Amino acid sequence: MLLVGLVVVLAGLAGAVSVAHLPSYGATTATVTWATLISLVAVGFIVKVRVRIRSTNHDIAWTETAIVIGLAVAPAPVVILATGIGIAISTTLTGSSPIKRAFGIGKNMLVATAAGLVLHAFEWPTASSDLTETGIPLAVAYLAAVLLDELVTLPVISMATGTSLRTLFREDWGLRISAALARLVVIVSTVLLINIDIRLLLAVPPLMLNLHLLYSARIRSRTEQQVWQRLAQTTDALNVVELGDVLTTAVTRAAELFSADEVEVELRDADRVVRGGADGVTYDGPVGEPTTVQGAVVPVRLEGHDKTADVGMLRLRFRGPVKLSEREHYTLYTFASALCTAIRNAQAYAELARVAQAHAHDATHDALTGLANRRHLLDAGNEQLHQRHADGVTALVLIDLNHFKEVNDTLGHAAGDQMLAAVAERLRAAARADDLVARLGGDEFAVLLRALPAPAVAAHRAETLLTALHEPFDVEGMRINVEASGGIAVAPATGGMVELLRRADVAMYQAKRAGQRIASYAPARDTADLGRLALGGELPRAVADHEFTVNFQPIVDLGTGEVIAAEALARWRHPTHGMIDPLRFLEAVERSGLLPAFAEAILDEALIAAGSWRDAGFDVPVAVNVSPRSLLDARFPGAVLARLRAHDLPPDRLVLELTETLTLSQLDVVDQVLTRLRDSGVRLALDDFGTGYSSLSLLSRIPVHELKIDRSFVTAMESSTEAAAIIRSTLDLGRSLDLAVVAEGVEREAQRRALWELGCTAGQGHLFARPLPAGTLLAVLQRGTGGRAGCLAAALHDAGAVVRLPQGRRQGGRGRHLPA
Repeated sequence: MLLVGLVVVLAGLAGAVSVAHLPSYGATTATVTWATLISLVAVGFIVKVRVRIRSTNHDIAWTETAIVIGLAVAPAPVVILATGIGIAISTTLTGSSPIKRAFGIGKNMLVATAAGLVLHAFEWPTASSDLTETGIPLAVAYLAAVLLDELVTLPVISMATGTSLRTLFREDWGLRISAALARLVVIVSTVLLINIDIRLLLAVPPLMLNLHLLYSARIRSRTEQQVWQRLAQTTDALNVVELGDVLTTAVTRAAELFSADEVEVELRDADRVVRGGADGVTYDGPVGEPTTVQGAVVPVRLEGHDKTADVGMLRLRFRGPVKLSEREHYTLYTFASALCTAIRNAQAYAELARVAQAHAHDATHDALTGLANRRHLLDAGNEQLHQRHADGVTALVLIDLNHFKEVNDTLGHAAGDQMLAAVAERLRAAARADDLVARLGGDEFAVLLRALPAPAVAAHRAETLLTALHEPFDVEGMRINVEASGGIAVAPATGGMVELLRRADVAMYQAKRAGQRIASYAPARDTADLGRLALGGELPRAVADHEFTVNFQPIVDLGTGEVIAAEALARWRHPTHGMIDPLRFLEAVERSGLLPAFAEAILDEALIAAGSWRDAGFDVPVAVNVSPRSLLDARFPGAVLARLRAHDLPPDRLVLELTETLTLSQLDVVDQVLTRLRDSGVRLALDDFGTGYSSLSLLSRIPVHELKIDRSFVTAMESSTEAAAIIRSTLDLGRSLDLAVVAEGVEREAQRRALWELGCTAGQGHLFARPLPAGTLLAVLQRGTGGRAGCLAAALHDAGAVVRLPQGRRQGGRGRHLPA
């Protein structure tokens, strides 16, 4: 409105000046001159080429041509006023709005003023028939008229339609230049003809009409060519498979193609509407949300060429009134048909993708429980094992329901399926986010444990899983208890998931045979190891030839670095295979019937070593691992006490380390053996505490003096809050039960200090010494550290210093007292 007002004001000034400088004419001459000029301008304004930009029609007229011709034959004030009158008459006849009428009159009067000033500068009029003298002033005047028309008109169109000025200036610029040159030829030709013979002016109207028709045809041809090109590009862009991409492309491209302010696509069956413009999608949601664009709406059904499919509606919205041409209607129907096809293709692709995904899921999941099946477990496990930088330890828990066949036989297979589904749901709920729960078939389940901080944590995870099955299940109106056995295996170095699954299966059947709920895979009990079977045949010779030897690893006071005990570790010095680890032969020893002789030999060497250390001035107790099978032998306590007397050692210089592989059903048998040993003064320790499910149950039955924290927890304590919490709870338990606690696997000074600050008084590991022969260990004790014999590490505090202990260490627990 401001720009239109400015144009009208300037035109008014130009009109006022023109009135003041009107020339005097005779009555007849004035009538002819004014009538001719007014008619020329009016006809030039009415004869137009129509172009629609967005929702508004814009006309390209011959007004500038008429004005410049008029200036060539009449004074500028007359032409300026005649232009205003002619445009006023034309806009009234065509029914233009008041604002368009005012703008048209003002703009064209300014155009006439600019062209008149240019001709005045060239000292026009001239009666010369020379092309140069006539053409140059007229060309400059026409150029001034065209430029002023563009500079005034294009900003108004830009603000009215929301189209950028750059776009309007670049629109059909080649066609506009060629049209301007043609009109300039008409102007110059007309003026030259008038100068030669006024009668030749009769040839001008046919020439102008032909040029107008030619220009109009070129405009229509160019417009239709551009429209079909954009339509082809748009339909090509719709050839995508994702429905969201199809709808986004349709909205943005249709807004450009039809110059619409908003495009809306409504999907009938999906209750979905997508709206937007050339800049992108503004709404994507359910039907019913009102639009913000008010004005003309052009709807069309999305029903395809054959009219058989009706997927929804396409709506074009314009802020102003608009009427599409026949060609635009055809373009719209063609676009709607292409969009219908694209939507149907995208929906078909989505359905195919859904079916393919469902088939892929069915191929890797159990149909009854929805858990992963064996194939998925193997694939996921192999992928995990093959990751070079996988975090933590990978383990597998295999769970088998005991006596499940009785449920099927008694209540029927439907009830059995119901129970399996309930078991699956509980396992899924008990598993961690990183774990993969699978059903391998029948009543056998597996849980792949990933990113464990330490191997020993697998036992606690397995206990959590089996505890989830402890509560009764409601099946067919009955409450049924489920018993299950579990086998745990840590990922092997070779063999992948097949080997891991085999080991977990071995462990599970070991648990079933032993009457346990959970058992961890132990290579020593794996009968599939042919090499171990071969070694079993050589055991009698090894015992007879004294091939079994004992190394000793010192147990150190973590605060002072003083050696307070040593653990005896059996080794087999094979004449061919060299030193053999006990895990490869201990189970074979137990099965061979040679266990009493083997145990007596190991105990003998341990007590001989303890005696030699005592004679050298180091009264260091010795700890010896005891097989559960030895505790089932009523003669075992007598043999132990006899060896102590033979070596003249007090009973409290011997610590017997028990493993958590003892089952509750065996405790009644071993109670008498353990009670006799304890009453005789022999100390008892529970080894690898925390790695078995029955730790607390064992503590309530076995009269032990010490707990030994498994090395896997110590290794992981700095990086795993779970491992650190297990260590802390074990130490609290030891203080509560008045038990000493020893940490295994101490390899770094930081671990030593952290354990001591938590309240752990003793530890063993490579930080202090590796397992050594008895004589070598004695030499190490004699050499000592820092001038202190019997010490393997510097003290954490100076003698006599006041030590501020953590809160947990200042409360409860007798344990071993640390010298300060």
